[in-house]
Amino acid sequence: MRILVTGGAGYIGSHVIWQLLEHGHTPICFDNLTTGHADAVRCLLVEGDLCRREQILAAFAEHRPEAVIHFAARSLVSESVRDPRRYFRDNLLGALNLLDAMEAHGVRSIVFSSTAATYGVPSKVPIPEDHPQIPVNPYGDSKLCIERMLISYGRAYGLRSAILRYFNAAGAAPEQGLGERHHPETHLIPLLLEVASGARPRAQIFGRDYATADGTCIRDYIHVLDLGEAHLAALAHLAAGGESLALNLGTGTGYSVLEVLAAAREVTGAEIPAEDCPAREGDPPILVAAADRARARLGWTPTCSDLTSIIRSAWEFHRVRAERA
Repeated sequence: MRILVTGGAGYIGSHVIWQLLEHGHTPICFDNLTTGHADAVRCLLVEGDLCRREQILAAFAEHRPEAVIHFAARSLVSESVRDPRRYFRDNLLGALNLLDAMEAHGVRSIVFSSTAATYGVPSKVPIPEDHPQIPVNPYGDSKLCIERMLISYGRAYGLRSAILRYFNAAGAAPEQGLGERHHPETHLIPLLLEVASGARPRAQIFGRDYATADGTCIRDYIHVLDLGEAHLAALAHLAAGGESLALNLGTGTGYSVLEVLAAAREVTGAEIPAEDCPAREGDPPILVAAADRARARLGWTPTCSDLTSIIRSAWEFHRVRAERA
């Protein structure tokens, strides 16, 4: 299939493009490169902005995709709290232009990169897909709005969607030269590895008084390659005529910040000094997935998402990049 991948130059998108190629698909990357990296794209790169309606319409007209995987979005929780206007404008306008381009060109299948942030502070853990969605930050609000857009477009226009709610994507494909390269970096594992390599003096632990066993936030970490396999399975589900669905992508196991710190020290052999900092606004204390539905509906099971494997792959990517620099 010809698959338009929006945001394909980003962290998760670039891994999924490589996996699409490995499975015989023809991905077309559409990215404005504000946060993505052109050198991470292994396919045709169309530089464009979803907020520019004419640019996404032109991409559809020229490349005739048969389905879409939609990653492109602003995704920093703390930034969304400081600048909600930017998040609602870019994420919602971009999604609206994309869906209208799909409708105009008769494309009826989309896999959407959503987030556990749509649940807000959970009343039940692990979090099932039917848990109330009450986001606590504008980033989560914007993603939930897009989920509702997809449902409405499905009812009105026959669009079929696979909404995939990620928990914490992590890890790398070092043999492919793919991994996390955010600027600025905000994700815990790569930040810890930057300290381990001497690129940062110390790690920051945001909040030590959450209602958890050690007082730090707990998250469900999923290897980026396992995420990619779930996208391929969702794509195949839609291609076979499957109905729309919304699924969590996680492991069902949560790790606290201090547990991740201890694992990073073990993998790297580095001290990784850390300092306590105030909790960040918009951070729920616990986010752990109930992921049984993805296993049942897609036949998908994470195979490389144990914490040690995740950190080891990210550390290898980090070391290879440092050696080449």
